[in-house]
Amino acid sequence: MALVGRALLILDLLVCAYGIAASLYGARSRQQAWVDSGRRAVYALAGVTAIAFVILEGAFLRNDFSYNVVAQASSTTTPVLYKAAAVWSTQQGSLLLWILLLSFWSSLSLLLARRRARELAPFATAVLLGFGLFFTTLATFFANPFDTSPSPPAEGAGLDPLLRHATMMMHPPLLYSGYTMLTIPFAFAVAALITGRTGAEWIALTRRFALAAWLCLGVGIMLGARWSYIELGWGGYWAWDPVENAALIPWLLATAFLHSIMIQEKRGMLRVWNMSLILGTGCSAIVGTFLVRSGILSSIHAFVSDPTLNISFVALIGILLGASVGLVLWRRPLLRSEARLDSLISRESVFLLQNMVLVALALVIFWITFFPLISEAVTGTQVSVGPPAFEPFVVPLALILVLLAGVGPVLAWRRVTLGGLRRSFAFPAAAGLAVLLVLLATLGSSHLFAVAMFACATFVVAVVAQEFWRGVRARHVMAGESAPVALVALVRRNRRRYGGYIVHAGLAVLLVGVAASSSFKHSRYATLRPGQSAAIGGYTVKYVRPTVAATSQKISLGAVLQVSRGSRPVARLRTAYGLYPSQDTSLGPIGRFFNGTTESQIGLRSGLLRDIWTVVDPCAGGSSSCLGPLQPQINRANAQMEGALNAIAKMSPTQQRRWLAPNSPLWTARNQRIVKILSLYVSHPWPVTFLMIVSPLVMWLWIGGLIMVAGALIALRPLPTLWRVRARAAAYAASARAGRSVPAREPA
Repeated sequence: MALVGRALLILDLLVCAYGIAASLYGARSRQQAWVDSGRRAVYALAGVTAIAFVILEGAFLRNDFSYNVVAQASSTTTPVLYKAAAVWSTQQGSLLLWILLLSFWSSLSLLLARRRARELAPFATAVLLGFGLFFTTLATFFANPFDTSPSPPAEGAGLDPLLRHATMMMHPPLLYSGYTMLTIPFAFAVAALITGRTGAEWIALTRRFALAAWLCLGVGIMLGARWSYIELGWGGYWAWDPVENAALIPWLLATAFLHSIMIQEKRGMLRVWNMSLILGTGCSAIVGTFLVRSGILSSIHAFVSDPTLNISFVALIGILLGASVGLVLWRRPLLRSEARLDSLISRESVFLLQNMVLVALALVIFWITFFPLISEAVTGTQVSVGPPAFEPFVVPLALILVLLAGVGPVLAWRRVTLGGLRRSFAFPAAAGLAVLLVLLATLGSSHLFAVAMFACATFVVAVVAQEFWRGVRARHVMAGESAPVALVALVRRNRRRYGGYIVHAGLAVLLVGVAASSSFKHSRYATLRPGQSAAIGGYTVKYVRPTVAATSQKISLGAVLQVSRGSRPVARLRTAYGLYPSQDTSLGPIGRFFNGTTESQIGLRSGLLRDIWTVVDPCAGGSSSCLGPLQPQINRANAQMEGALNAIAKMSPTQQRRWLAPNSPLWTARNQRIVKILSLYVSHPWPVTFLMIVSPLVMWLWIGGLIMVAGALIALRPLPTLWRVRARAAAYAASARAGRSVPAREPA
């Protein structure tokens, strides 16, 4: 099957090359048959790649270690669901997933646009297939997932323990979906520039894909933050890691694009800006993909650096940037705005300011993220940067952004009267000011960022609540509907507007969680013996007893903790430090089980007001391993097992097979020795170190993210009026032929 997989990748290359040629020839000769053939090449790319992906998945599920990627990232003891997800934990498998998602979303976009944009479609097809050709070339010649070994190992290395988490099954596919969907508006924008059709047609075709990309990137980022909080054992959810930032930058730019295209659709303004913005967003998606694959910046998320892939990506990014700038300059006369700003106090001016803040955030994050490389190129020394480098710039920009999220949506287009401002902002401003004064009186000036964020978030939520209340009240008065019915009808009739309101409210709630958990977190390390306690954030944490566990996959050294507030019990937490077997046989037949990769299982009590978080580090005396007092027993067991293995090596092949069988007495004795060694951790416990954190309002970060997702789904859902518009157009045509008139559409 590996040979079939390699053949399918080569077929992908041929399909991409043919589709590009057919699309461009069809556009040049105006022969629709060739254009259709190019579009069908995208469908073929999706089908062929899907078959190749199924073959690779099958190899993982059946433990076929002749595939190099399977031996690298899976094992017989890896759970089935994680075997399926292990495909995209490798460089080779993730490239194949990228191609699959690109071809799928491209096929969907071209299918929907096949009758609506006949001039744009062939050039967009050529661009999308160009991306497919690039990534297929990498997968075929430099990172082939179907490479095999003539002498496969009996057991694979297994999936990285840090990736054995439910969020990691969806986090990479969602980010890749976001990256690949951003290539669709990029491709249609390029097509619009090539053909000179620079109006709003390309926006109408791709808006939903831009919104879906924004949603996928946002959910992927949130899942990554949750994974970091639960799995990495450091107690945080965002570390400004380069690969994290690589996903955040296109998300910010896509946010700006989704806001600014409303100005172009409504007023015919910002054509150059919107075109440049989506081209930059598409390029940033490729930069994000490059950062994951290159390893040029230190990150726990990045793959091992490959010079060939690095050079290829740099060349692609250079071509995309050069072509984008050239096309915009070429078509600049066609991108002139149809109108100008009538007033600085208007929805379009606030949206423009919001765009500038979002782009500034993206540029700041990009600059600081890449500063180590920039400094190395200029001075020859790579300067390391950390989270403190981001805070002086990101914090004030985030405050401005959340404030504008409440101002922009309720302002009128063109210009706003003083009376309109008063009606729109009297209640929200009063609510925000009240929160500000109460918090300043309570907390003083020690946490100004958090206080300002709480006030701004209150303002935004009050604005959104006021808009919903006014809409529901209007429907109640006009149609006599009850409040719940009016609310549902209000949202259904203008999903894009009210879905956006919900997203803004979710952003405010999310940033409240960020501000509170960053500013008011209590954290400490405590080294305890069983029975001892430590105080943190008004709580007392007692180390009750140690625990051990052993399975075929890992061994765990853990602890049970009792959390109380005064005399009242609050929670009972269990935390553990897991060790996976090493493949290094030089560590000994017993020692390798105690010296492999590790993971932390946190103890967590979540609540609406605060999280109580802890993790155990059983390494004695701060040593790099967790052996400590267990080492003498491990050395003795190693010697006994090696003696037995040496004796077996002198036996006949038949006897060796009997003694080395999986359920033989030898392996049973080995497992018993491991359990006996582990029991010393319970019977003779030594002091272990705990990281304890009490963090307020972390739950509101996740709640805010869910609110944003809900709002985006409401805005993304296809409007039922689409079919009504088509039906109405047909009714108009029929009425015109019959000499009748059609009543005007009921206002929303």
